[in-house]
Amino acid sequence: MELGPWTGIAIGGLSVGEPKDKMYQTIDVLEARLPPTLPRYLMGVGFPADLVAAVERGIDLFDCVAPTRGGRNGSAFTPEGTLNIRNAAYRTDDGALDPSCDCETCTTYSRGYLRHLFVAGELLGLRLLSLHNVRYLIRLAAEMRAAIQRGGDAFATWAEDWRRRYQHTGVA
Repeated sequence: MELGPWTGIAIGGLSVGEPKDKMYQTIDVLEARLPPTLPRYLMGVGFPADLVAAVERGIDLFDCVAPTRGGRNGSAFTPEGTLNIRNAAYRTDDGALDPSCDCETCTTYSRGYLRHLFVAGELLGLRLLSLHNVRYLIRLAAEMRAAIQRGGDAFATWAEDWRRRYQHTGVA
């Protein structure tokens, strides 16, 4: 910190194979040592549960290939957890990928059609799931921001409720 007048802090090297608990422990240690007025950027972290955990520890910004890489491989972020669109259960599913989502993918295409695109090797499927995943993270960030702005224990309560829905539903 003594090297200059920083306008933000980047934290990297914590998500390249280390166990998540080690990443969280390191952020915990840094949180107490970094000036609260500077934005904190956690490099290479982009899974929903990691974003929620990092925001709890004072992180403000993120970037990662996770939403697009997952989308290209058939994984979609939803409020109930990660969904694998390649699963046969979605073959005839006429429902939206995520009924609560306002992205073009969810408002236009069914799970069955998205599954068809992946099974047929159509590149459109990769793009549509990638776009959805990025939109999911934008919506997640907006939810976190709103909870933080409510003040008090609102964020902790929100995060607990979010984890209960996201991590314990057994979405395939």
